[in-house]
Amino acid sequence: MCKTVPWELPKQVNQIKPHLESDGTSNIHLRYSTITPPASPDPTEEHSQTYLDEKIPIPDDSSTRFSFRKLWAFTGPGFLMSIAYLDPGNIESDLQSGAVAGFKLLWILLTATIIGLLLQRLAARLGVVTGMHLAEVCHRQYPKFPRIVLWLMIELAIIGSDMQEVIGSAIAINLLSVGRIPLWGGVLITIVDTFVFLFLDKYGLRKLEAFFGFLITVMAVTFGYEYVTVHPDQGQLLKGMFVPFCAGCGTRQLEQAVGIVGAVIMPHNIYLHSALVKSREVNRANKNEVKEANRYFFIEACMALFVSFLINVFVVSVFAQAFYDKTNAQVHNDCFNQSGPYSNLFPLNNRTFDVNIYKGGVVLGCYFGAAALYIWAIGILAAGQSSTMTGTYSGQFVMEGFLNLKWSRFARVLFTRSIAITPTLLVALFQDVEHLTGMNDFLNVLQSMQLPFALIPILTFTSMGSVMHDFANGLVWKIAGGITVFIICAINMYFVIVYVSSLGHVALYLVAAFVSVAYLSFVAYLAWYCAVSLGVSFLNCGRTAGFRTPMELSLLSDVDNHM
Repeated sequence: MCKTVPWELPKQVNQIKPHLESDGTSNIHLRYSTITPPASPDPTEEHSQTYLDEKIPIPDDSSTRFSFRKLWAFTGPGFLMSIAYLDPGNIESDLQSGAVAGFKLLWILLTATIIGLLLQRLAARLGVVTGMHLAEVCHRQYPKFPRIVLWLMIELAIIGSDMQEVIGSAIAINLLSVGRIPLWGGVLITIVDTFVFLFLDKYGLRKLEAFFGFLITVMAVTFGYEYVTVHPDQGQLLKGMFVPFCAGCGTRQLEQAVGIVGAVIMPHNIYLHSALVKSREVNRANKNEVKEANRYFFIEACMALFVSFLINVFVVSVFAQAFYDKTNAQVHNDCFNQSGPYSNLFPLNNRTFDVNIYKGGVVLGCYFGAAALYIWAIGILAAGQSSTMTGTYSGQFVMEGFLNLKWSRFARVLFTRSIAITPTLLVALFQDVEHLTGMNDFLNVLQSMQLPFALIPILTFTSMGSVMHDFANGLVWKIAGGITVFIICAINMYFVIVYVSSLGHVALYLVAAFVSVAYLSFVAYLAWYCAVSLGVSFLNCGRTAGFRTPMELSLLSDVDNHM
């Protein structure tokens, strides 16, 4: 039998004295959400904001009808968020999907994008309703130890994403220079883009968002050019997108399908989007304004992810049409002779054509002309540069939220990029491009492992009435969200197991077993916390002293707002 462990309110809760307004009501209950900060922040706190030091005003229109002026005012955060769906790791996953399975896995890409949209909706709603992003809510809700572990896991995901940006940019620079700039030189050049980012950061929020829009446009134009040049079979494309079946697929195609899910849904992007929506002026004490903001942010996210989905489809389709079911020998014989500059890139064997973002550019140039190679490289460079900026913001939000530690953007960029460049530079110096691009597989696995540390918290807190009030997830969302999170985590764990199995070393198996026990234990703790928070009371056995109930959290948040 489980005994309910009695708990006492913290001392500061017992001592709180509500301030009474002139009408005799207590201002503790005036705010719409119990953990929402004041609708008008204290001016002394302006310099602690991370997403620049400004907020975009929303046109004052009492009409409930759809307004393009309001949509334009809310446009920005969703497109910045969507860049995580277009980073070099995603592009490599796309082209490998096309080369390995043709058009047959497009429905997986579509499904993963829709699931990603629903998760981004939860992230945006959390930020709008509470006025805090996910890392800040985690700081309030979780005890100290799990909070620090969560921070470390998300930092790993951010650093992994930054490494993929470094790899993508270095390869793009190498291709654009026709090999004159070595890969290690490209890695060093990526240091410069951090300073470019800091320079752009000074020109205001809307200009920065416009620059992100420009980078997305560059990717759409460059990869769209490749799509038009290759001219994929539209019937096969539509069949692959809307028929959820993969005829003749084996283990390799299954692994690629799992890799698509892992590449598309990225953990730090959930934290990022919940923070970006705070850049708009929304009166969170007004339920109608909160509802309106949620609606427009969701519309914007739909548009942004639709654009990112199209770009991903361009890449998959190009490689599905041109290189599906080809062997290395076929590619070599079609394109190269023994004296060619890339003659050693594709060995003369009958193994299935193994492609990556570097080989992808080379073989496009071989089949469709030099313009295809350079345009491909420009698209990869745009993907890399854009992900640098979103990674920087993610890192700053996460660090400030979990640790309440204020770092300048310069220090944050320097910290993340230093850690990302060191291993990448060593591989670029002492290994070849195969090992450098092969790092993307490891980094996708690394980020897949971090997914539960974003998905479980976002489902937990958006389902808690004490946090979201009237905007808490309903029963259908709770059940569907729980099933979705479980499936995604299971898929990505399978991806991790397949990757570890391919390492083929007993010592690595032992290390992996030890890490897996610790990892699964922590995931189980987060799942238990989520279940108890959602009202599954029979699981609340032997509750630890550090666990806070929704009532405690609600009262503590009011205390924080009054102290």
